[in-house]
Amino acid sequence: MVGQIFKRITAPVRGLVLRPIRSLHQAAYLLAGLTLASQVLALLRDRAFAHTFGAGQTLDLYYAAFRVPDLVFALVSSLVSAYVLIPRITGMDRTETRTLLSESATFLLGLGGTLSVALFVWMPNFLAFLYPDLMHTAARDEFILLSRLLLLQPILLGLSGVLASVTQVHRRFVLFALSPILYNLGIIFGALVLYPRFGLIGIGWGVVIGALAYLFVHVPVVIEAGVLPTLRWPQMSVMASVVRDSVPRSLALGMGAVTALALTALASQAGTGAVSIFTFASNLEAVPLGLIGASYAVAAFPALSEASALDRRSEFTNILSASARHVILWSLVAFGLIVVLRAHLVRVILGTGAFDWNATRLTAALLAIFVVGLAAQGLILLFSRALYAARKSWQPLLYQVIGGILTVALAYFLLTLPPDGFPRTLATLLKVGDLQGTPILLLAFAATLGQLGLLGCLLFALRNVTPGLARTLLRPVIDGSIAALVGGAAAYGTLLIGGSIAPLTTLMAVFIEGALAGIVGLIFAALALYVVENEEFRIVFAALEKLVRAREERATALAPSAEEPLRP
Repeated sequence: MVGQIFKRITAPVRGLVLRPIRSLHQAAYLLAGLTLASQVLALLRDRAFAHTFGAGQTLDLYYAAFRVPDLVFALVSSLVSAYVLIPRITGMDRTETRTLLSESATFLLGLGGTLSVALFVWMPNFLAFLYPDLMHTAARDEFILLSRLLLLQPILLGLSGVLASVTQVHRRFVLFALSPILYNLGIIFGALVLYPRFGLIGIGWGVVIGALAYLFVHVPVVIEAGVLPTLRWPQMSVMASVVRDSVPRSLALGMGAVTALALTALASQAGTGAVSIFTFASNLEAVPLGLIGASYAVAAFPALSEASALDRRSEFTNILSASARHVILWSLVAFGLIVVLRAHLVRVILGTGAFDWNATRLTAALLAIFVVGLAAQGLILLFSRALYAARKSWQPLLYQVIGGILTVALAYFLLTLPPDGFPRTLATLLKVGDLQGTPILLLAFAATLGQLGLLGCLLFALRNVTPGLARTLLRPVIDGSIAALVGGAAAYGTLLIGGSIAPLTTLMAVFIEGALAGIVGLIFAALALYVVENEEFRIVFAALEKLVRAREERATALAPSAEEPLRP
């Protein structure tokens, strides 16, 4: 039985019937469902962190150290990532694919290893420049050691990207969604099992274990396809075109990593716990982003690459427009509910152990600012992939640089404003005016404005690739805004009624009230979409109905394998 289960996991997603999933919406919803498990584990990881460490120095050190390998990954590992390889291996034969993967993996190991060794040597100086306050703590040596250990992560994730290109081309979306689940399990193992024995470095080993699992989960598909890479000296004739097209994307990701690094460095100067709270809020916002924006971006990319390769411009535009409309609609609905329920969400997910009420309030305020840009971030993921599929790789880099500069410049500018002006107004509006550490709200505000600016740039870049795209997005913006307003108002009304019935003195009471308000809000949002006759709302039910019907057709028990007899 175990053998058959493993075979089904590694098999192509078949719409739960006989053919691989080709419908964009079915693939996106399936990916969202599979991604949900990973997001739940990510939330459990953050809850374990919050309970054990609170918003304190230990987590500040961990999250600050994490930014260094993120930068390495963006600058090196992304040079041969799945998003660059997928358009190339689509249509290649087995020999050509294996050659490309082998030389890409060897190139990554050589370049990434060289940069990691250099950073390993100069890490104390690098951290002192970025985080002077953190480097003057008693945990300085642990901080340096953790940062050095985490340099293994970008190399492992980079190799995962090479193998994941095969996984995505063969539409093994189950494995694609399983890899981050295993990654988060590794981190949770490090926090709960290794940290008590080895201290901060134990969490780092958990990250490495998770990254190894992330890599090896793709191996069965690559072996089955007969394209398992080996160490092979890269030939310029093979790698030149890959690197040429990869450099702009790598630099674009690098700019994003630099922006995140700059914001983290600024947050580290806002007091103990600021980095942790900023990261917690960002991670919470990443859940709806992963379920909505990332799911559609991943599902659409192979189809966009195929349409672009065959020069089917009309099909390319239709795929991109359909994906963008759904991202906008559901992101706006999520925004309306999250803003109303933000305190309940933070209290249920993070409000435990060492994570106190003030940290809860500040995290909720940051979350409200971040979700303002939820739709923009989802569209950025989608539109960037569209430009890569259309072989316009330099344009995302240009606009990412503009967005990054805008974000950092705004952050520095906002931090120089008189505390009694806009900073106090923003904090009061979000009901945290009486707390310390509110300057990090300005960093979140700058990040959101930067995302909106970047989205405008990408829409401008797509005007020649997909003429008229912006006009097709107006209706979901209007419908989504109506649904968000109606759903948010219904959820808020439910909270007012519930608050007068039972006091929120226990976790269960908070969960029940928040869940009830969320359900009521979703129902009213759905009714609003039904009344305005929203097309995307209708498509959702049609796609889900096909998945359910297909599942029912295959609702048969797995037979035991020959080597594993049935047990009572």
